[in-house]
Amino acid sequence: MHDDPRTLVSTGWLARHLDDPDIRILDASWYLPDMKRDARAEYDLGHVPGARFFDIDEISDHRSGLPHMAPQPEKFISRMRAMGVGDGHQVVVYDGAGLFSAARVWWLFRLMGKSDIAVLDGGFPKWTAEGRQVEDAPPIMRDRHITISRQNQLVKDVTQVAAASKLEDHEILDARSPGRFRGEEPEPREDLRSGHIPGSTCVHYRALLNDDCTMKPVSELRAVFESAGADLSRPVITTCGSGVTAAILNLGLERLGHRQHALYDGSWAEWGMYGDLKVATG
Repeated sequence: MHDDPRTLVSTGWLARHLDDPDIRILDASWYLPDMKRDARAEYDLGHVPGARFFDIDEISDHRSGLPHMAPQPEKFISRMRAMGVGDGHQVVVYDGAGLFSAARVWWLFRLMGKSDIAVLDGGFPKWTAEGRQVEDAPPIMRDRHITISRQNQLVKDVTQVAAASKLEDHEILDARSPGRFRGEEPEPREDLRSGHIPGSTCVHYRALLNDDCTMKPVSELRAVFESAGADLSRPVITTCGSGVTAAILNLGLERLGHRQHALYDGSWAEWGMYGDLKVATG
């Protein structure tokens, strides 16, 4: 695998850089309710040495009724300062599922204008499977100054996505399973309609990953998007259930060198809720 500190790094790369003074490691584990896993409890039992716990639900916009929407810049700044994550740091983010929620935090940092962040390929499962060092002690955290510059082009709201669906001037890629996309499987959240955004294409996030939850090489990633019918000559908007696994598609696109991609933050948790928004099935 080609290590890239701005997208994806291997467990070997992280092991070599573990003691670098300017490395900051984040455990961004997050699970759907039906996974029946407690991310914070698992972190407390064991994590990569020095890792801070990044709570996706807490570090979000609590003014919104939608789940874990991107936080306002002031909140992001205050949380990162308190965690000792700031300017000049190389951040590595991982999760306990392999590669599931870490990409969301990678995207969130990029939204805030911070590009020195990479996802740990294969995450905590690969790290522990290789017998690498784990600790249960919380890291010592000192305030660190952080400056941000929100990149508004990296996020889309429901109005922008509705326009893109109608005008067909973007490629809308849905990271949910084919069954949920077609409206054949129930949504994990109650009171949501089933189906997908009209004109969108299903690229299940799992298709970008190997069996061990490492990301497929660039040559295979391109084939995954193409075989799904995605037109990568157009700017892309990614979507999923609530804006978490969609970011895996953004990470894959960035690996491919496709720079024009944004994430629909409300995703199906929003679109599936409003009866005046059209839904396609099949």
